[in-house]
Amino acid sequence: MNRNIVIIWTLLSLQFINCTRQETVIKFWHFWSEPQQAQVVKEIVAKFERENHCKVQISELSWNDGKTKLILAFNSRTAPDVLELGSDWVAQFSSAEILEPLDTSEFKISRFLDYTTHPGKFNGILYAIPWTIGTRVLFCNLELMEKCGILNPPKSLDELLEYSRKINDSGIGYGFGANGSDPHRLYKKILPLIWTYGGEIIDTNGNININIPASMKAFQTYFQLSRAGIIETQKQIDLYFIQGKVAFCFSGEWLLTMINQSNSNLRFETCLMPGINGKPGISFAGGEYLAINAESKHKDLSKKLINFLIEEKNLIDLCNKIPSAGFPPDTNALKKLYNINNQHKATFLEQLKYSKMTPVHPRWIEIEPIIEKALVEVIFQKKGIPQSIQEAQRQIEIFNKNIFFNNI
Repeated sequence: MNRNIVIIWTLLSLQFINCTRQETVIKFWHFWSEPQQAQVVKEIVAKFERENHCKVQISELSWNDGKTKLILAFNSRTAPDVLELGSDWVAQFSSAEILEPLDTSEFKISRFLDYTTHPGKFNGILYAIPWTIGTRVLFCNLELMEKCGILNPPKSLDELLEYSRKINDSGIGYGFGANGSDPHRLYKKILPLIWTYGGEIIDTNGNININIPASMKAFQTYFQLSRAGIIETQKQIDLYFIQGKVAFCFSGEWLLTMINQSNSNLRFETCLMPGINGKPGISFAGGEYLAINAESKHKDLSKKLINFLIEEKNLIDLCNKIPSAGFPPDTNALKKLYNINNQHKATFLEQLKYSKMTPVHPRWIEIEPIIEKALVEVIFQKKGIPQSIQEAQRQIEIFNKNIFFNNI
């Protein structure tokens, strides 16, 4: 009898010890879903788990349906503790009051490039921390340029148009690769032109207004460029560039990876975006942001995870091992990366100085296609520039009047 009591007591004691040793578990959803990318993130997170004696359940999302999955998870109250968001999504999520407000002093964001923190804020409150950033530059086919007697890449928008026309008219290739109806990509081509011409499409009250002189100039320039080359999707333009069929296009770091993987002998150069008045053009910058579910039961550990992921060494590790990840928003990490020998990477790093991000507006995802539709109408000559812009602005006003909403 006594022996049985001892055995039972021993078993209960062991069970108690095991319970007290249970690790805290948090969920982390991110978009680095390709096998090699996912492995890099797992390795970085594994170090965090060891240091904090916890478990991080990782789920990879795809860009095709990841946002929908996040929205469904929040609506069903099954959202992860920590999540990754695209820079142009943050305002939609933060305005719905489902993200945890973050204390700037806890994350040392003063070391980040200033403009990278703006998308993470709503009504002056920080809701998301920049993780990685990227931009676009001008890709130039040197062989097509040389065949047409063009010695140097274009530095101004006027030169870009002139050189594109010259190559296009020669018949040896397309001058410029212009996006047509290409959802979620076309606006990233027209906004930089508006910015380069000195325009801002968001006012001090947070309203979007594209009915400005800079928009008229930008639409006109993009229309002219589309007539000096080919109109296609970004994916097809990138492919044509690799094949040596397009002389100039605006693209991102993923094109460098594609060129390397194609084993192409392509002679090309990457340059800063063409500008006006002797200054570089302004490019579009996008980024990946980290946020915390407002209903998370492990907010302290979630904050530790974000701080770990944005540590300088981990940012550099991520960006070095995932070439398409872009760059760290951390200025100290950027300085270290400036020492890299890759000429094309250096171009992207320099362009980050002349880049801007999507306006912070909770209805931006709905405004974005309105701007794209207006530009498509101009490109295919369905409407004139003033008419298309004015009609787009009238549609945008609906969303300007409904800036705040509680449901996602």
